[in-house]
Amino acid sequence: MTTTWAKDNQRYTAVSMSRVAALLSGADGDRTGAGRAFDRELEGIATSMARPPALTALVAAFGLSPFESDLLVMCAGVELDEGVRQALARHDSEVSADRRRPAPTFGIALAELPDPHWSALTPASALRRWRLVEPGPGPVLTECPLHIGERVLHYLAGVHYVDEASGVRQPTSTPELAQSHLTVARNAATVVTAATNDGAPLVQILTRRRGVGLAIAGATAAALGLAPGVVRVEDIPATAVERRELARLIEREAVLAGLLPVIDAVNGDREGVASVARLAEEIGGPVMLVLREPVEVQRDDVRLPVPSATPDERLTAWIAALGPASAFLDTQANRAAELFDLDPAAIRATATEFAVLTGTHEAPDLAGAFWELARSRARPRLEHLTERVTWSATWDQLVLPESQKETIREIAAQARWRGKVHREWGFGADGGPGLGISVLFSGPSGTGKSMAAGVIANELRLDLYRIDLSRVVSKYIGETEKNLGTVFDEAEGAGAVLLFDEADALFGRRSAVKDSHDRYANLEVSYLLQRMEAYGGLAILTTNQRSALDPAFLRRLRFTVQFPFPDPAGRAEIWRRVFPQKVPTADLDIDRLAQLNVAGGNIRTMALNAAFHAAAGGTDVQMDHILLAAKAEFAKLERPLPEMQVRGWT
Repeated sequence: MTTTWAKDNQRYTAVSMSRVAALLSGADGDRTGAGRAFDRELEGIATSMARPPALTALVAAFGLSPFESDLLVMCAGVELDEGVRQALARHDSEVSADRRRPAPTFGIALAELPDPHWSALTPASALRRWRLVEPGPGPVLTECPLHIGERVLHYLAGVHYVDEASGVRQPTSTPELAQSHLTVARNAATVVTAATNDGAPLVQILTRRRGVGLAIAGATAAALGLAPGVVRVEDIPATAVERRELARLIEREAVLAGLLPVIDAVNGDREGVASVARLAEEIGGPVMLVLREPVEVQRDDVRLPVPSATPDERLTAWIAALGPASAFLDTQANRAAELFDLDPAAIRATATEFAVLTGTHEAPDLAGAFWELARSRARPRLEHLTERVTWSATWDQLVLPESQKETIREIAAQARWRGKVHREWGFGADGGPGLGISVLFSGPSGTGKSMAAGVIANELRLDLYRIDLSRVVSKYIGETEKNLGTVFDEAEGAGAVLLFDEADALFGRRSAVKDSHDRYANLEVSYLLQRMEAYGGLAILTTNQRSALDPAFLRRLRFTVQFPFPDPAGRAEIWRRVFPQKVPTADLDIDRLAQLNVAGGNIRTMALNAAFHAAAGGTDVQMDHILLAAKAEFAKLERPLPEMQVRGWT
């Protein structure tokens, strides 16, 4: 807003009030004659202004009649113009007794202003629908004092701001967008501008990343010459009456502040998203919704899914954000761009953290520091469905036959180089299914299946998430699929490794349909098969019962690894590696320990418990400590401790 426009607008508003004051005074005995000279002066001021005066813009935006415009100016004049107050005082005999200031009423307007009509003060009129003017208390409607909305008064005075009492907030910054996201914004702007007057569009921006969705909404608003006005899902009332009132305030603020209403519902729950749909139906004019899944609304809508930024776009953002540091972080930046679905704002924030953490000095650990920051930034919010598992296990601790170990190394290698093979070499150019890596680890409990998943995650320096079946599986129809879809979507954007322990509980054989429960159970399995095939990351499933898995699922696996129960040589190797170097041991007979016919997981538990026994006794770990731990372990397994296998331990 220029200073010239502000001064001209102030003049225009003052002359408008003088005109209404003259009309209220009944100049020349003619209600219309008093305004003719003022009309010519107002036309001259408006013609010289770079953009329309606030009053003219407001009248056009809300479709006010000349009478409604004059009534609005009369109410504003009570606050701003002495002439209007004096004119009203002659109509208000109670000023001195009850009020310090005269009150405009609908009765005065009907009697003194040109072209009066009763419909101007009905609840459906523009003045009251958008709370431009509201009647105060009183027994007779025509005698109730009228009040102009404070927000409207400031607007007429040329003061522009966003009224947060309307539930609308403006973003404090305009984040950068990848080119693919700018394309979505341009498409949304095209939808809005191409709409007819009687078909105001509702655009649904579908994304799981709130920042990206709001940035697209902001870019759309800018393309339309507007600013984004964000309404948060948590601020939407539950009742229909309150939502209707909120919708009117949002509509008013959109006009007064030049906003495009944007409803932020990405993090909304089921009830919140439902209230978003109802609010969107109440708002007249264009509206944008930012949410994860589309909602059904009773008005025309366009749904625009937001794709992930391409690895090339993310790499460009990394190079720009890292600056000179990108020269010696080339490998890490390329891999981060490939695996982590970060928007430009998150990439820039990570680069800033890296600069603060490391300064400008190159050091051997810079690459590691950068990777940890990027991985942390991309880490999904899956605490309600999964458990992030941290394993310190290494290849040396993984005791398996060489053929199985070699297969696991190949799995890690394919996970590391899938970006090069799929994207650079073109194997993923057709976008077909099966680009991810699905792996099955099968074998008895305690044979190292989960440890092997941890070794792979450590090798790749990626997060490992164990799927919590108690949280994912739901008795409600469709909820299991929804939960799993969330897990896959979030994990893929973080390059995470997924671990489905006891996978037969989820991926079991489909059964013959005998009732509705069987039908929905089979649908769940079919959905899981499709979703696993489409997942672009590494998913590891473990099971003790391979035969229980659905055969159609087994055909979709890239690798299967059978973890055998360890033989005596294998058990001896596990015992040699199970104690950390700092643990003091004394006279441990590995060959005798290997006689105990248990899996590696049980060996680790016994070694840990034996270490506690030794610590409590203030001695080194000895055979008798392990014997105590073995007795407790077999009691837990509800198995008798074989005397022959522990003979000679002490």
